[in-house]
Amino acid sequence: MGLDTKPLTTLHEKASFEVGDFDVPTGREEEWRFTPLRRLRGLHNGTAEPHGKVVLEVEAAPEVTVETVGRDDARLGRAYTPADRVSAQAWASFTQATVVTVPKEAVASAPTVLRLRGEDASAASYGHTTVILEPFAQATVVLTHRGSATYADNVEFVVGDGARLSVISLQDWADDGVHVSHQHARIGRDARFVSHNVSLGGDLVRISPSVAYDGPGGDAELYGVYFVDGGQHLEHRLLVDHAVPHCRSRVDYRGALQDRDAHAVWIGDVIIRAEAEGTDTYELNRNLVLTDGTRVDSVPNLEILTGEVAGAGHASASGRLDDEHLFYLQARGITFDEARRMVVRGFLGQLVERIEVAEVREKVRAAIEAELDSGAGAR
Repeated sequence: MGLDTKPLTTLHEKASFEVGDFDVPTGREEEWRFTPLRRLRGLHNGTAEPHGKVVLEVEAAPEVTVETVGRDDARLGRAYTPADRVSAQAWASFTQATVVTVPKEAVASAPTVLRLRGEDASAASYGHTTVILEPFAQATVVLTHRGSATYADNVEFVVGDGARLSVISLQDWADDGVHVSHQHARIGRDARFVSHNVSLGGDLVRISPSVAYDGPGGDAELYGVYFVDGGQHLEHRLLVDHAVPHCRSRVDYRGALQDRDAHAVWIGDVIIRAEAEGTDTYELNRNLVLTDGTRVDSVPNLEILTGEVAGAGHASASGRLDDEHLFYLQARGITFDEARRMVVRGFLGQLVERIEVAEVREKVRAAIEAELDSGAGAR
């Protein structure tokens, strides 16, 4: 439970379950310099009292077991050790955890849905979720976040050898929502993990997905869609740690921003360690700026410690709507607002189409349309 140093990268230097092993962030640290700390309501400095309320509703597939357990359950914390102070605070403060288990070789016949609803943003709530797929199991898990909350949590995904897990995490909080979450996946030999993070609502949302491999043949695909309105801060910080030979990862996150003080942050860290020969990885972030007054910070980082890789690359691009595209559409009788919609739909729709749960996919489409409605007429 003590401090674990990680000297290979300055962006992820240490991990610990103890809050005191992490200094209180000041905003000058690399991992916190883009986050407006004053808007975290004390989640980062220990002043956020755990008196808030987040209600969980579960709809489980018949083949899946969902349990509510105490802090002493041995399955908690085995896959992930907190890597910053908020994550450690969430670990120290939760009282009950949710454990989702898919038995060996079971194939879930329906998605398992965990609906979290915040009912009080004036005080903090803390949570912990562990999803375990035993070897050769297959399942889809959906996490939805709505309502008003000041919430910090850790989510562990343990994907056994040969298993297949698809995760959809929808952050659709009310306008006053604050959410800081770490989502960590440990992927076994020849296992596959696919995640979709969709961030739309909330005042400040900071999601940190990460991946580690336990055996060769592991495959991870991380997708993200976000739409940032005026005054919102939506931040995604990814880490893919290749420490095992012959594993694969793909990252593709795309966002749209509109109105003054909309702020999107994307940090993509990929480490290929010396022993991870044959790694195949690529990460991409694209942002579409719809109006003036927005801000995008996009930082891909690729650290390679072996020359024996199958492929490694990264890319980042942020820009306005293409005037030529809009002119082409308007020249054919399409109004500016509809042309704008068509471009944004196509840009984000490529990832939305990958969401395999039809109900969630339609909700995301409808939410994007609502965002476009709110920005109609903007230039």
